[in-house]
Amino acid sequence: MTKGIIDDAAVAHFNDHGFVLIRAMLDSEETALLAHAAREDRVLDQHSFGRADGEGGTVRLSLWNHPTETIYGMIARCESIVGTMEKLLGGEVYHYHSKMIMKDPLVGGAWAWHQDYGYWYQNGNLFPHMASAFIAVDPATRDNGCLQVIRGSHHCGRIDHVLTGEQAGANMERVNELLKRQELVYVEMDPGDVVFFHANTLHRSDQNKSQHPRWSMICSYNAARNNPYQDSEHPRYTPLLKVPDAKIREYGLRRFSAADDQAAWLVADRAHLAQKLSR
Repeated sequence: MTKGIIDDAAVAHFNDHGFVLIRAMLDSEETALLAHAAREDRVLDQHSFGRADGEGGTVRLSLWNHPTETIYGMIARCESIVGTMEKLLGGEVYHYHSKMIMKDPLVGGAWAWHQDYGYWYQNGNLFPHMASAFIAVDPATRDNGCLQVIRGSHHCGRIDHVLTGEQAGANMERVNELLKRQELVYVEMDPGDVVFFHANTLHRSDQNKSQHPRWSMICSYNAARNNPYQDSEHPRYTPLLKVPDAKIREYGLRRFSAADDQAAWLVADRAHLAQKLSR
């Protein structure tokens, strides 16, 4: 079973540092089901696309807006993860989107330094009452491009972002000054570990130059009280129906199917990405 809603000490850590790592939030069986489902999911693969990292590599990912009746949806809606998000963000949350990051051996690209709110601000979200749950599907190490965060960087507020390759990265003058004052943390994780991080926490990752994959699933949430004032490719407030953690096992290997609502997918060709990220 998933580990349960985090305690007050973990919330305080999140508020102080901009992130909190929960070990083994998904157990070995749940994580194995997720890994097997994702790697055998032809629809997930068909909807994946690459994003150039500006360093000669490409990040492959697949994004969807609605949780869906799949193992991915049960994870995104489970009481432990959603309850944790509600505790971190101080009230009701809804599913903003989920994605699978597919950092394959030797070819998985890097992510530039960025804040998620650097993007989501453009979508009409007036406040950074937003956060993500980063779930390790594979071991995440420094060798295969694990997540990096700047401790406490969420306190500096939103930083301007500029286009680098096909990614929008934070203004590096600001980032470099922050790195002189704040700790750089390499978030090494085992499968089933979950790191919750604030939408203004600066984060990045290196290319995967190892022989091992580094796949991860990221579920992002917005506070219900932060309903965007304009339409975008991500949804406005829609009530999120939480499910018991046991649903993860029950749905097991239930993957996406060709019959799934195509509106669930965030279709983003390269021209559209460049246009959005350069604003």
